[in-house]
This record gives sequence, structure tokens and C-alpha cells, in this order.
Amino acid sequence: MSSFPGLDLLATAVLLLDEELNVTYVNLSAENLFELSQKHIVGHPLPSLFADSGELLTAIGKSVSDNATYIEHDLVVVTTNQTTLHLMASMTPIEYQMARILLEFQKIDQQLKIAREERLMDQSQANRALIRNLAHEIRNPLGGIRGAAQLLERELGAKHLLEYTQVIMKEADRLRSLLDRLLTPNRPPHFSEVNVHEVLERVRSLILAEFPEGIAVVREYDTSLPALIGDKEQLIQAVLNIARNAAQAMQGKGRLTLRTRVARQVTIVKKRFKLALSMQIIDNGPGIPEAIIDRIFDPLVSGREGGHGVGLTLAQTFVSQHHGMIECTSSPGKTCFNILLPFTESY
Repeated sequence: MSSFPGLDLLATAVLLLDEELNVTYVNLSAENLFELSQKHIVGHPLPSLFADSGELLTAIGKSVSDNATYIEHDLVVVTTNQTTLHLMASMTPIEYQMARILLEFQKIDQQLKIAREERLMDQSQANRALIRNLAHEIRNPLGGIRGAAQLLERELGAKHLLEYTQVIMKEADRLRSLLDRLLTPNRPPHFSEVNVHEVLERVRSLILAEFPEGIAVVREYDTSLPALIGDKEQLIQAVLNIARNAAQAMQGKGRLTLRTRVARQVTIVKKRFKLALSMQIIDNGPGIPEAIIDRIFDPLVSGREGGHGVGLTLAQTFVSQHHGMIECTSSPGKTCFNILLPFTESY
């Protein structure tokens, strides 16, 4: 393989291809990016490096046919070890020794992550404002409906008709309870030092009490973690909502793992923190339906029959008030909610 000292020093991943799209050169950054050694790349056809390279080959074809640099700003490739990479890639026709095409790759996962976080935060704030306004508008007529049902019950002589007024009042109470839950986040948090493991132990005891048979709760705690500045009750409610959803998704039978770790140099909505708490709630249930995975924090969105879709919305609200965020990854057999909370002296 030819040596190109200048390319060897680049942080950008670089590949050189010959006319048959065989790799003639790879720099160290490309080896790291694709998690393959030089001997597994150089001399091999480009498609053999990926489980799916159709989009990349199409872009190379456009570059060659136009004899000009072609840039893909959001290229998705799947490596042979099934890792999905989001890349910005440029393809440039060249004529140097055996090389005919210069490929450059840059990961854009971080940019996509930040953009997604911002979009979720904006959407969450808009949803909360909409739901609060809607809840306030509904509460007054709901109270009138319940009051009218009470008056009607007193006037009815036939006992068998009282069943209907009871249905009206019970359903009105149920809706009132739902509205109260939607309006709960209006209470400002009360910050103080919180031991995160006390939060998780409280959640653990509540889950085991609610699902006494079939749910195994595994604890994987980093006991060296410092105290967190936060609202203990809000954090308990946020974690409990996620854990309860997981237990219900597993129909009361499965394994729930509560894990704490330190996350270093974390970016949360464009703000950089040296240290953050990573608090993970992991279950081995059926996973979240792909159709709603991007909307699970929206109000009234639920993947469970009979679910209200309020629990995760409240959890995200409480975590946002702590300047944190919730990440979620899900596949059949493993769903992980990762709550990231920065360690700061005060808010």
C-alpha cells in the first residue's frame, strides 16, 4: 500500500479506490471509524466493507459520471459488524498512481443527536403548553357534569337508574384525575441534595409491591457517585413512571435492571458538562413499537392498550426541570431508558 503521510494525520476518515472500486489506501481514522484493520480493508472491494452500501455506491456513481466532487450530507451505512453509521461523505474523482476516487467520511452522530434533542425539547414545551391549556378548559365543564349527575341522582326514584349516574360521576372523577396529572408539572421543583440510590430503592420497593410475583429487579449501582442537586419527589416520580411502564409492558413478568454510572464530558442540548449521572432503567420486555418510538414522550401516546400516555410525558418534564434529558433505545428483548442529569452545585 502506498503511503500518504498527510492523509495519515487527518482526523477525517479517508479511502482511496481504484477503477474497480477496490480499496488501495486507508488512513488510521478510517480504520477506527469502520472498526476494521488495514489488512481487512486494503485490496478488498468497497462493498465488502459494508453490510449495506447501496446508497454509497449510488453517490460514487454520480461523482464519476459528472467527474466532480459529490457530497452526501446524511449518508447511512451499515458495517459488517452491523453498526449503523451516520456520515457526511464526499467523493472526488482523482488520478494519482492507482487511485481514481478519493472518499472522505465524517461522523455526524453528535450533530444529529443535538438537533434531535433540541427538536424534542421544543416539541415537549409546545405539547406541555397545549395540554395545560386544554386541561384548564376541560376542568370547569367537567365539574358541571359531575355536579349535574349528583343532583340528578337525588331526584331519581328508581334505584336501578342510580347506576347510570354513578357511571357519570366515576368517569368524571377519572378524567379529573387525569387532568390533575397533566397539570402536576406546574409545581416548581424544590432542589436539595439527593442520594440517587435512595430514589432508585424507593422505586424498587414500589415496583415489587405493585408486582409481587414475576418481576425481578436487578440493582447495578455505582456507590461512589456524589450527591445530586435535585427534587427527590420529582425524580422518584420520573423513574417510577418509566419503571412502571416497563413492568406493565412485560405484563408483570420479567427482569428490570436499575443501573447508575458516571458519564463524562456529556452534551445535553448544546450545553457541555464535565460529569453527569447516567441512570438507566432496562427491561427485557417486548420492546416499544417502531411506529411510536419517536413519539413516546408526546402526551397521550401509548403503546399499551388502555394506557393514557401521560407517564413518560411527566417523566420528561421532571427531568427537563433538572436540566437533564432522557434517551431511549428499544428492540425486542431489551429496552433502555437512560436519564442523564448533570452534576452541578446548584440550579
